[in-house]
Amino acid sequence: MNELAVIFDMDGVLIDSYAAHFAGWSQMYRELNVPYTEADFAADFGRTSRDILFRRFGTELPDGRIRELDERKEALFRNSLRKNFTPMPGARKLIDTLDAAGFRLGVGSSAPPENIELCLDLFGCRKKFAAIVTGQDVTRGKPDPQVFLLAAEKLGVRPPNCAVVEDAVHGIEAANRAGMASIALTGTATREQLSHARQIVGHLDELTAEAIRNLIGQRKQGCT
Repeated sequence: MNELAVIFDMDGVLIDSYAAHFAGWSQMYRELNVPYTEADFAADFGRTSRDILFRRFGTELPDGRIRELDERKEALFRNSLRKNFTPMPGARKLIDTLDAAGFRLGVGSSAPPENIELCLDLFGCRKKFAAIVTGQDVTRGKPDPQVFLLAAEKLGVRPPNCAVVEDAVHGIEAANRAGMASIALTGTATREQLSHARQIVGHLDELTAEAIRNLIGQRKQGCT
């Protein structure tokens, strides 16, 4: 099994959803009359909404209420995204290039399936992805590697033959722990914060199929 794969995070990698997510969280917290800042948002970026809510309210609210808040926040996010869908620069070109070069493609995201389905529909590239793993498919969110290991399993590609494109510190840690070649896209986090990535880029246009193939090869050699 010598196939290679690239697994993409979605938010901040394939789509610029920062503003839509912040708007969703902000509105939900306003409804609860709970203070919320952009610093709070940035500190939790890359985690599942469920994890974020449990970390903040787990000892105060029953599970059912946590689930209601999770669903409310994600519905607010989707409403915002439909009004202002913004693909990340170079994302569609990279997807097309990797697909043409024979890479198997997957999404490994903390987002719920409704979010990912909406994004890929708006993007118009759903058929190019052979595997999608969502926040509902895992029991442990990033930085645990479960999401990427499950994506590799669904793709039928061994973890050392996979690269992950991520924008969050927790996501890069998860990719590293999965034994995959981690590629960090700056924007959500700084180059310094993402320094544990195998490669760091400022734009997706900097990535090519050949460069990712070489990066996977280097990662595998480093583990032998």
